[in-house]
Amino acid sequence: MFEPVLLKNVAVPDSHLLSTYEASGGYQALAKALREYTPDEVVNLVKQSNLRGRGGAGFPTGMKWSFVPKQVDKPKYLCCNADEGEPGTFKDRIIMERDPHQLIEGLAVSAYAIGAKTAYVYIRGEYVTAIRRLEQAIAEAHEKGYLGTGILGSNFDFAVHIHCGAGAYICGEETAMLESLEGKRAQPRLKPPFPAVAGLYASPTVINNVETLACVPHIVARGADWFRGIGPDKSPGPKLYCLSGQVRKPGLYELPMGIPLRELVEEHAGGALPGRKIKAVIPGGVSAPVIPEHGLDVRMDFDSLAAAGSMLGSAGVIVIDDSTCMVKVATRIIEFFHHESCGKCTPCREGLNWVVKVLRRVEGGDGAPGDLEQLEMLCKGIFGNTFCALGDGAAMGLRAALAHFRDEFVAHVEERRCPFH
Repeated sequence: MFEPVLLKNVAVPDSHLLSTYEASGGYQALAKALREYTPDEVVNLVKQSNLRGRGGAGFPTGMKWSFVPKQVDKPKYLCCNADEGEPGTFKDRIIMERDPHQLIEGLAVSAYAIGAKTAYVYIRGEYVTAIRRLEQAIAEAHEKGYLGTGILGSNFDFAVHIHCGAGAYICGEETAMLESLEGKRAQPRLKPPFPAVAGLYASPTVINNVETLACVPHIVARGADWFRGIGPDKSPGPKLYCLSGQVRKPGLYELPMGIPLRELVEEHAGGALPGRKIKAVIPGGVSAPVIPEHGLDVRMDFDSLAAAGSMLGSAGVIVIDDSTCMVKVATRIIEFFHHESCGKCTPCREGLNWVVKVLRRVEGGDGAPGDLEQLEMLCKGIFGNTFCALGDGAAMGLRAALAHFRDEFVAHVEERRCPFH
């Protein structure tokens, strides 16, 4: 029987307070790391656990930490990506609102491991409650000696600062986030150099997601073998799944990595709404290609979903039933990406503009022969030709919709109307 790890405190009254966190064993992992491990040993422990980044890319966390150079004259920084702009995603918000000290402890242990004395939490400005809870938690942690100078009697000094974004989706891309932190326009940087070598203020920087950082104290406290024992070998650990859309029990679910998508949607989330059937599911936020109903037996881990032509992404699972027009879904998603494109790359900026124009025409009943082929050509021009993954996500999603539900697109063009109206 799986027991919640990351969400174990969220239903407890006053779960955001330090006293509640301490009562459930909070900050014992930080004390253990400072007392029993060298920074390199913490890095190796996280490597052994095979923790992979929960922000979308799934890069091994311990390996990312190991890229930070040991001997440098510049300060090292830790950045927490709490922007969470992916539609359908709300996992990091719950951690920050209900259990902010879990994130702060994760930041402290991670900073100790990489040799950083300063961390920035880049959080979207709309998360007002989360911002207030984090500010309160940082003040509490300072007062009790979990942050500041000489933490818990050690020679480790560490401070956490909050930086509020202004709602730009592109700030979820790590180098665009760094640009924004530096007070510049948020646009992705050319890599290399990678942030681990030249990140914030051209200094060595590690960027991790909220959920990733929240896993770290549990690995220190319970060991790498325990973590690897949850879920598949290549993508182990507990995982937060955000269920939304046309489903009976939407919400945030914590389950092992690698659970079948069908089990997640039909058993845990209660399946389709009364009188309806599931048509498709988007498994990882709107950047992830849609999966038709017959493909729902795929497991929710990085490798299985990649093999199925989609991706885990942020695990924002959006359920779509048989009352929904897939042309409308595709149009709304591409409109979002077009609106949020930073404009730096011509294929993304101009390509998505044309894709939106064609999709709106098709959806409105004014489609013409050749429009679907033009959409495919535009996707080909965008995919793989941009600085960051925004254009790729848009192109992959539209390609999947065209592949799996082409009959609906054809019907819009031939009948010059939406069959679902």
